[in-house]
Amino acid sequence: MIRGIPLNTRWIKWRYGVGHNLLHFVFLCYICHLVTGHIRYSIPEEMKKGSLIGNVAQELGLDLKRLRSGRAHMVNGESVQYVELKSDKGILVVKERIDREQLCGDTTPCSFTFEMILENPMELHQITVEITDINDNSPTFKRDSIDFEISETAATGARFSLISAEDLDVGVNGLRDYFLSDNDNFILKQHSNAEGKKYAEMVLQKPLDRETNPNLSLKLIAVDGGTPQRSGTVNINVAVLDANDNAPVFNQSVYKVVVTEMSPKDTYVTTVNASDADFGSNGIVTYYFSDLDSALGDLFLVDEKTGVIYVKGDIDYEKDKKYELRIDAKDQGGLTDSCKVIIEIADINDNAPVLSVMSFTSLMSEDSPPGTTIGIINVKDLDSGDNGQVSCKIEGAAPFKIKSNLRNYYTLTTDSVLDRESVSEYNITVVATDNGAPPLSAKRIFNFKVSDVNDNAPVFSKSVYSAFITENNSPGVSVLTLKANDPDENQNARISYILEGKYIAGSSVSEYVSVNVETGVVEAVRSFDYEQIKELVFVVKAQDGGSPPLSSNVTVKIVVQDQNDNPPQVLYPVQTGGSMVAEMVPRSADVGYLVTKVVAVDVDSGQNAWLSYKLQKATDRALFEVGLQNGEIRTIRQVTDKDAVKQRLTVIVEDNGQPSRSATVIVNVAVADSFPEVMSEFSDFPHDKEYNDNLTFYLVLALAVVSFLFITCLVVIISVKIYRWRQSRILYHSNLPVIPYYPPRYSDTLGTGTLPHVYNYEVCRTTDSRKSDSKFGIADSQNVLIMDPSSTGTMQRMQSEKSILDEPDSPVEHHGEHLSQH
Repeated sequence: MIRGIPLNTRWIKWRYGVGHNLLHFVFLCYICHLVTGHIRYSIPEEMKKGSLIGNVAQELGLDLKRLRSGRAHMVNGESVQYVELKSDKGILVVKERIDREQLCGDTTPCSFTFEMILENPMELHQITVEITDINDNSPTFKRDSIDFEISETAATGARFSLISAEDLDVGVNGLRDYFLSDNDNFILKQHSNAEGKKYAEMVLQKPLDRETNPNLSLKLIAVDGGTPQRSGTVNINVAVLDANDNAPVFNQSVYKVVVTEMSPKDTYVTTVNASDADFGSNGIVTYYFSDLDSALGDLFLVDEKTGVIYVKGDIDYEKDKKYELRIDAKDQGGLTDSCKVIIEIADINDNAPVLSVMSFTSLMSEDSPPGTTIGIINVKDLDSGDNGQVSCKIEGAAPFKIKSNLRNYYTLTTDSVLDRESVSEYNITVVATDNGAPPLSAKRIFNFKVSDVNDNAPVFSKSVYSAFITENNSPGVSVLTLKANDPDENQNARISYILEGKYIAGSSVSEYVSVNVETGVVEAVRSFDYEQIKELVFVVKAQDGGSPPLSSNVTVKIVVQDQNDNPPQVLYPVQTGGSMVAEMVPRSADVGYLVTKVVAVDVDSGQNAWLSYKLQKATDRALFEVGLQNGEIRTIRQVTDKDAVKQRLTVIVEDNGQPSRSATVIVNVAVADSFPEVMSEFSDFPHDKEYNDNLTFYLVLALAVVSFLFITCLVVIISVKIYRWRQSRILYHSNLPVIPYYPPRYSDTLGTGTLPHVYNYEVCRTTDSRKSDSKFGIADSQNVLIMDPSSTGTMQRMQSEKSILDEPDSPVEHHGEHLSQH
């Protein structure tokens, strides 16, 4: 319905034709499968509210469930206010009283069209409701009376225009005839204009005689064609004037002119001209509208003296494309003539396009394929010709396109794949522009949001994470924090950190470290020992909360740093509870003579394992020194006969850690040239009197077992003893050393000076080692003496045992190995 028309005109021009809407309907059926039907209803005006118009569901072949599930609703047009869709019953009813005259004026047929939209899937149905007229309006005149002043000399056949009656009804219910009350002087003639509207003229049939009847009172009756018939009446008062026998005559019966719409006030339209043959005042002609009360008087103005017609009001092509004026020319004697002025309105581009949203989806998943429809737009322009031709486009760069195969309806679709992580929200600006000069345009902004799908896996900020932790750490200490980012949102971006299963040193990685599933904080499960494990390498997985979930892995490397938590360990000389090792130094030893070497190791690493050797105590500090780096004990002066045979040195071994740790070793040195001298000096060493009862028990048990063997082998042993006694002197002069044995893992391969050579030794003892005999030897230029304080044998016995050990046929096979130096 067109807005902007004054209410007092009581009519409205209907701008939407049935054929125009039907063309839109056919277009929608062609471009998409949205339109599935077109219904047309015809109802009379003035129906009561709630009156049934028709069963939409039955007409379209739809069931009520489809109407409810599709959320059926009506769009497009203000006329939707007159009707209402009962989706629960599938019927169309009157929403409020419909006045055909108010809705369409004198336009026939009178109808309005709207669309019914169903969703999921989307359907568009066009419904047209035609309003038929009933005879509810009587013809009416704008005035109560019409006054004429007519000269008595008026010629027979003179015409006098009468005001027209208006009947808001149309068709058979509209104005049909005029009737003039009975009289002797006038008859009534009826005419129709180009639009079919009737008007009447009063024609003088018999000359007037002022002396006989100076005033006439007549009635003009207008009747319609409805049933029952309605009528309207106006009084005609005729005053007879004296002596004017020539009426004005227009030089044209019809004037035609073109006026551009929206012309400013006082714009010149045309000039009408009528002449009167009379002289003087009877020849003066004045011009006026035949129907003074017509609404056209608000739009145009005629100069009563010159006949010039001007624009008085606002002329709108969209309201009326043509106007027909009737101008009367009257002289001073009251004689008149009339003419027609047909004014055609030329259209200008004064209306911008209007965009109406038929349907729009404001939220769509980012995995929607290109070409997905997100909205349907209706565009209208009230102008005509090129001024009403509209084109639509999308302003700016956006992954959308708008297309149309027919006028007025456009489809808004996606043009490419959407990516929420790049752009999550669009403001789509649709611009509709007409082809006028200058062109007019209208904009509509649509807010469109892209919903997320789980299409991005979590990504760690680093390819490999590295961290350091000092050994002997507290369990539960945080080592490092892993961080992964997921550009998705909500649940799809919720990241969980999972420790992947793997074994480290034969144990599950979860026994060493744990990962907080939400924060990614890596914590130590237990205290680490650098000497057991120096590095942990494991894999952590970051997994999002999407469905299905996406994940990525990262390698984590934790390096355990050493602490100085281990003191040095002395490997040589071996410290035992019972026996004693004594290094022999001949009295002829020169300065720098190598007495022995203290061998120690530290299982720590780096500077924590750097060892230094210091002489803490000595019987004679002026006789010996210890190498700071290599632990070698050497003489610092010439050995003399005055030096004591028994020398006791205390050597401390320290590492380089902070704080440093140390170990102490006691080295016994015998300054002597022969073993008897040594034995006499060392025989008074205190002996540990505490015996282990368990060892004694097992020793007695073992002796009882071997007693039988001893008796049986006694003869053989006596023979061997005799033989070895003969060789007893050989041991005394022998240069063969007793070779100490060190486990291979203590050999010094780093060149730190701790032990530059590999020494191996083997000692054969009984179960109770404190009651075993000793074996000894001389290595190169030094002698090593292993003493057992509990031994009561003499040097000769030792020498005889040495002879037994050296005997090739001895049942005790090779209990000693020679020193191997490299």
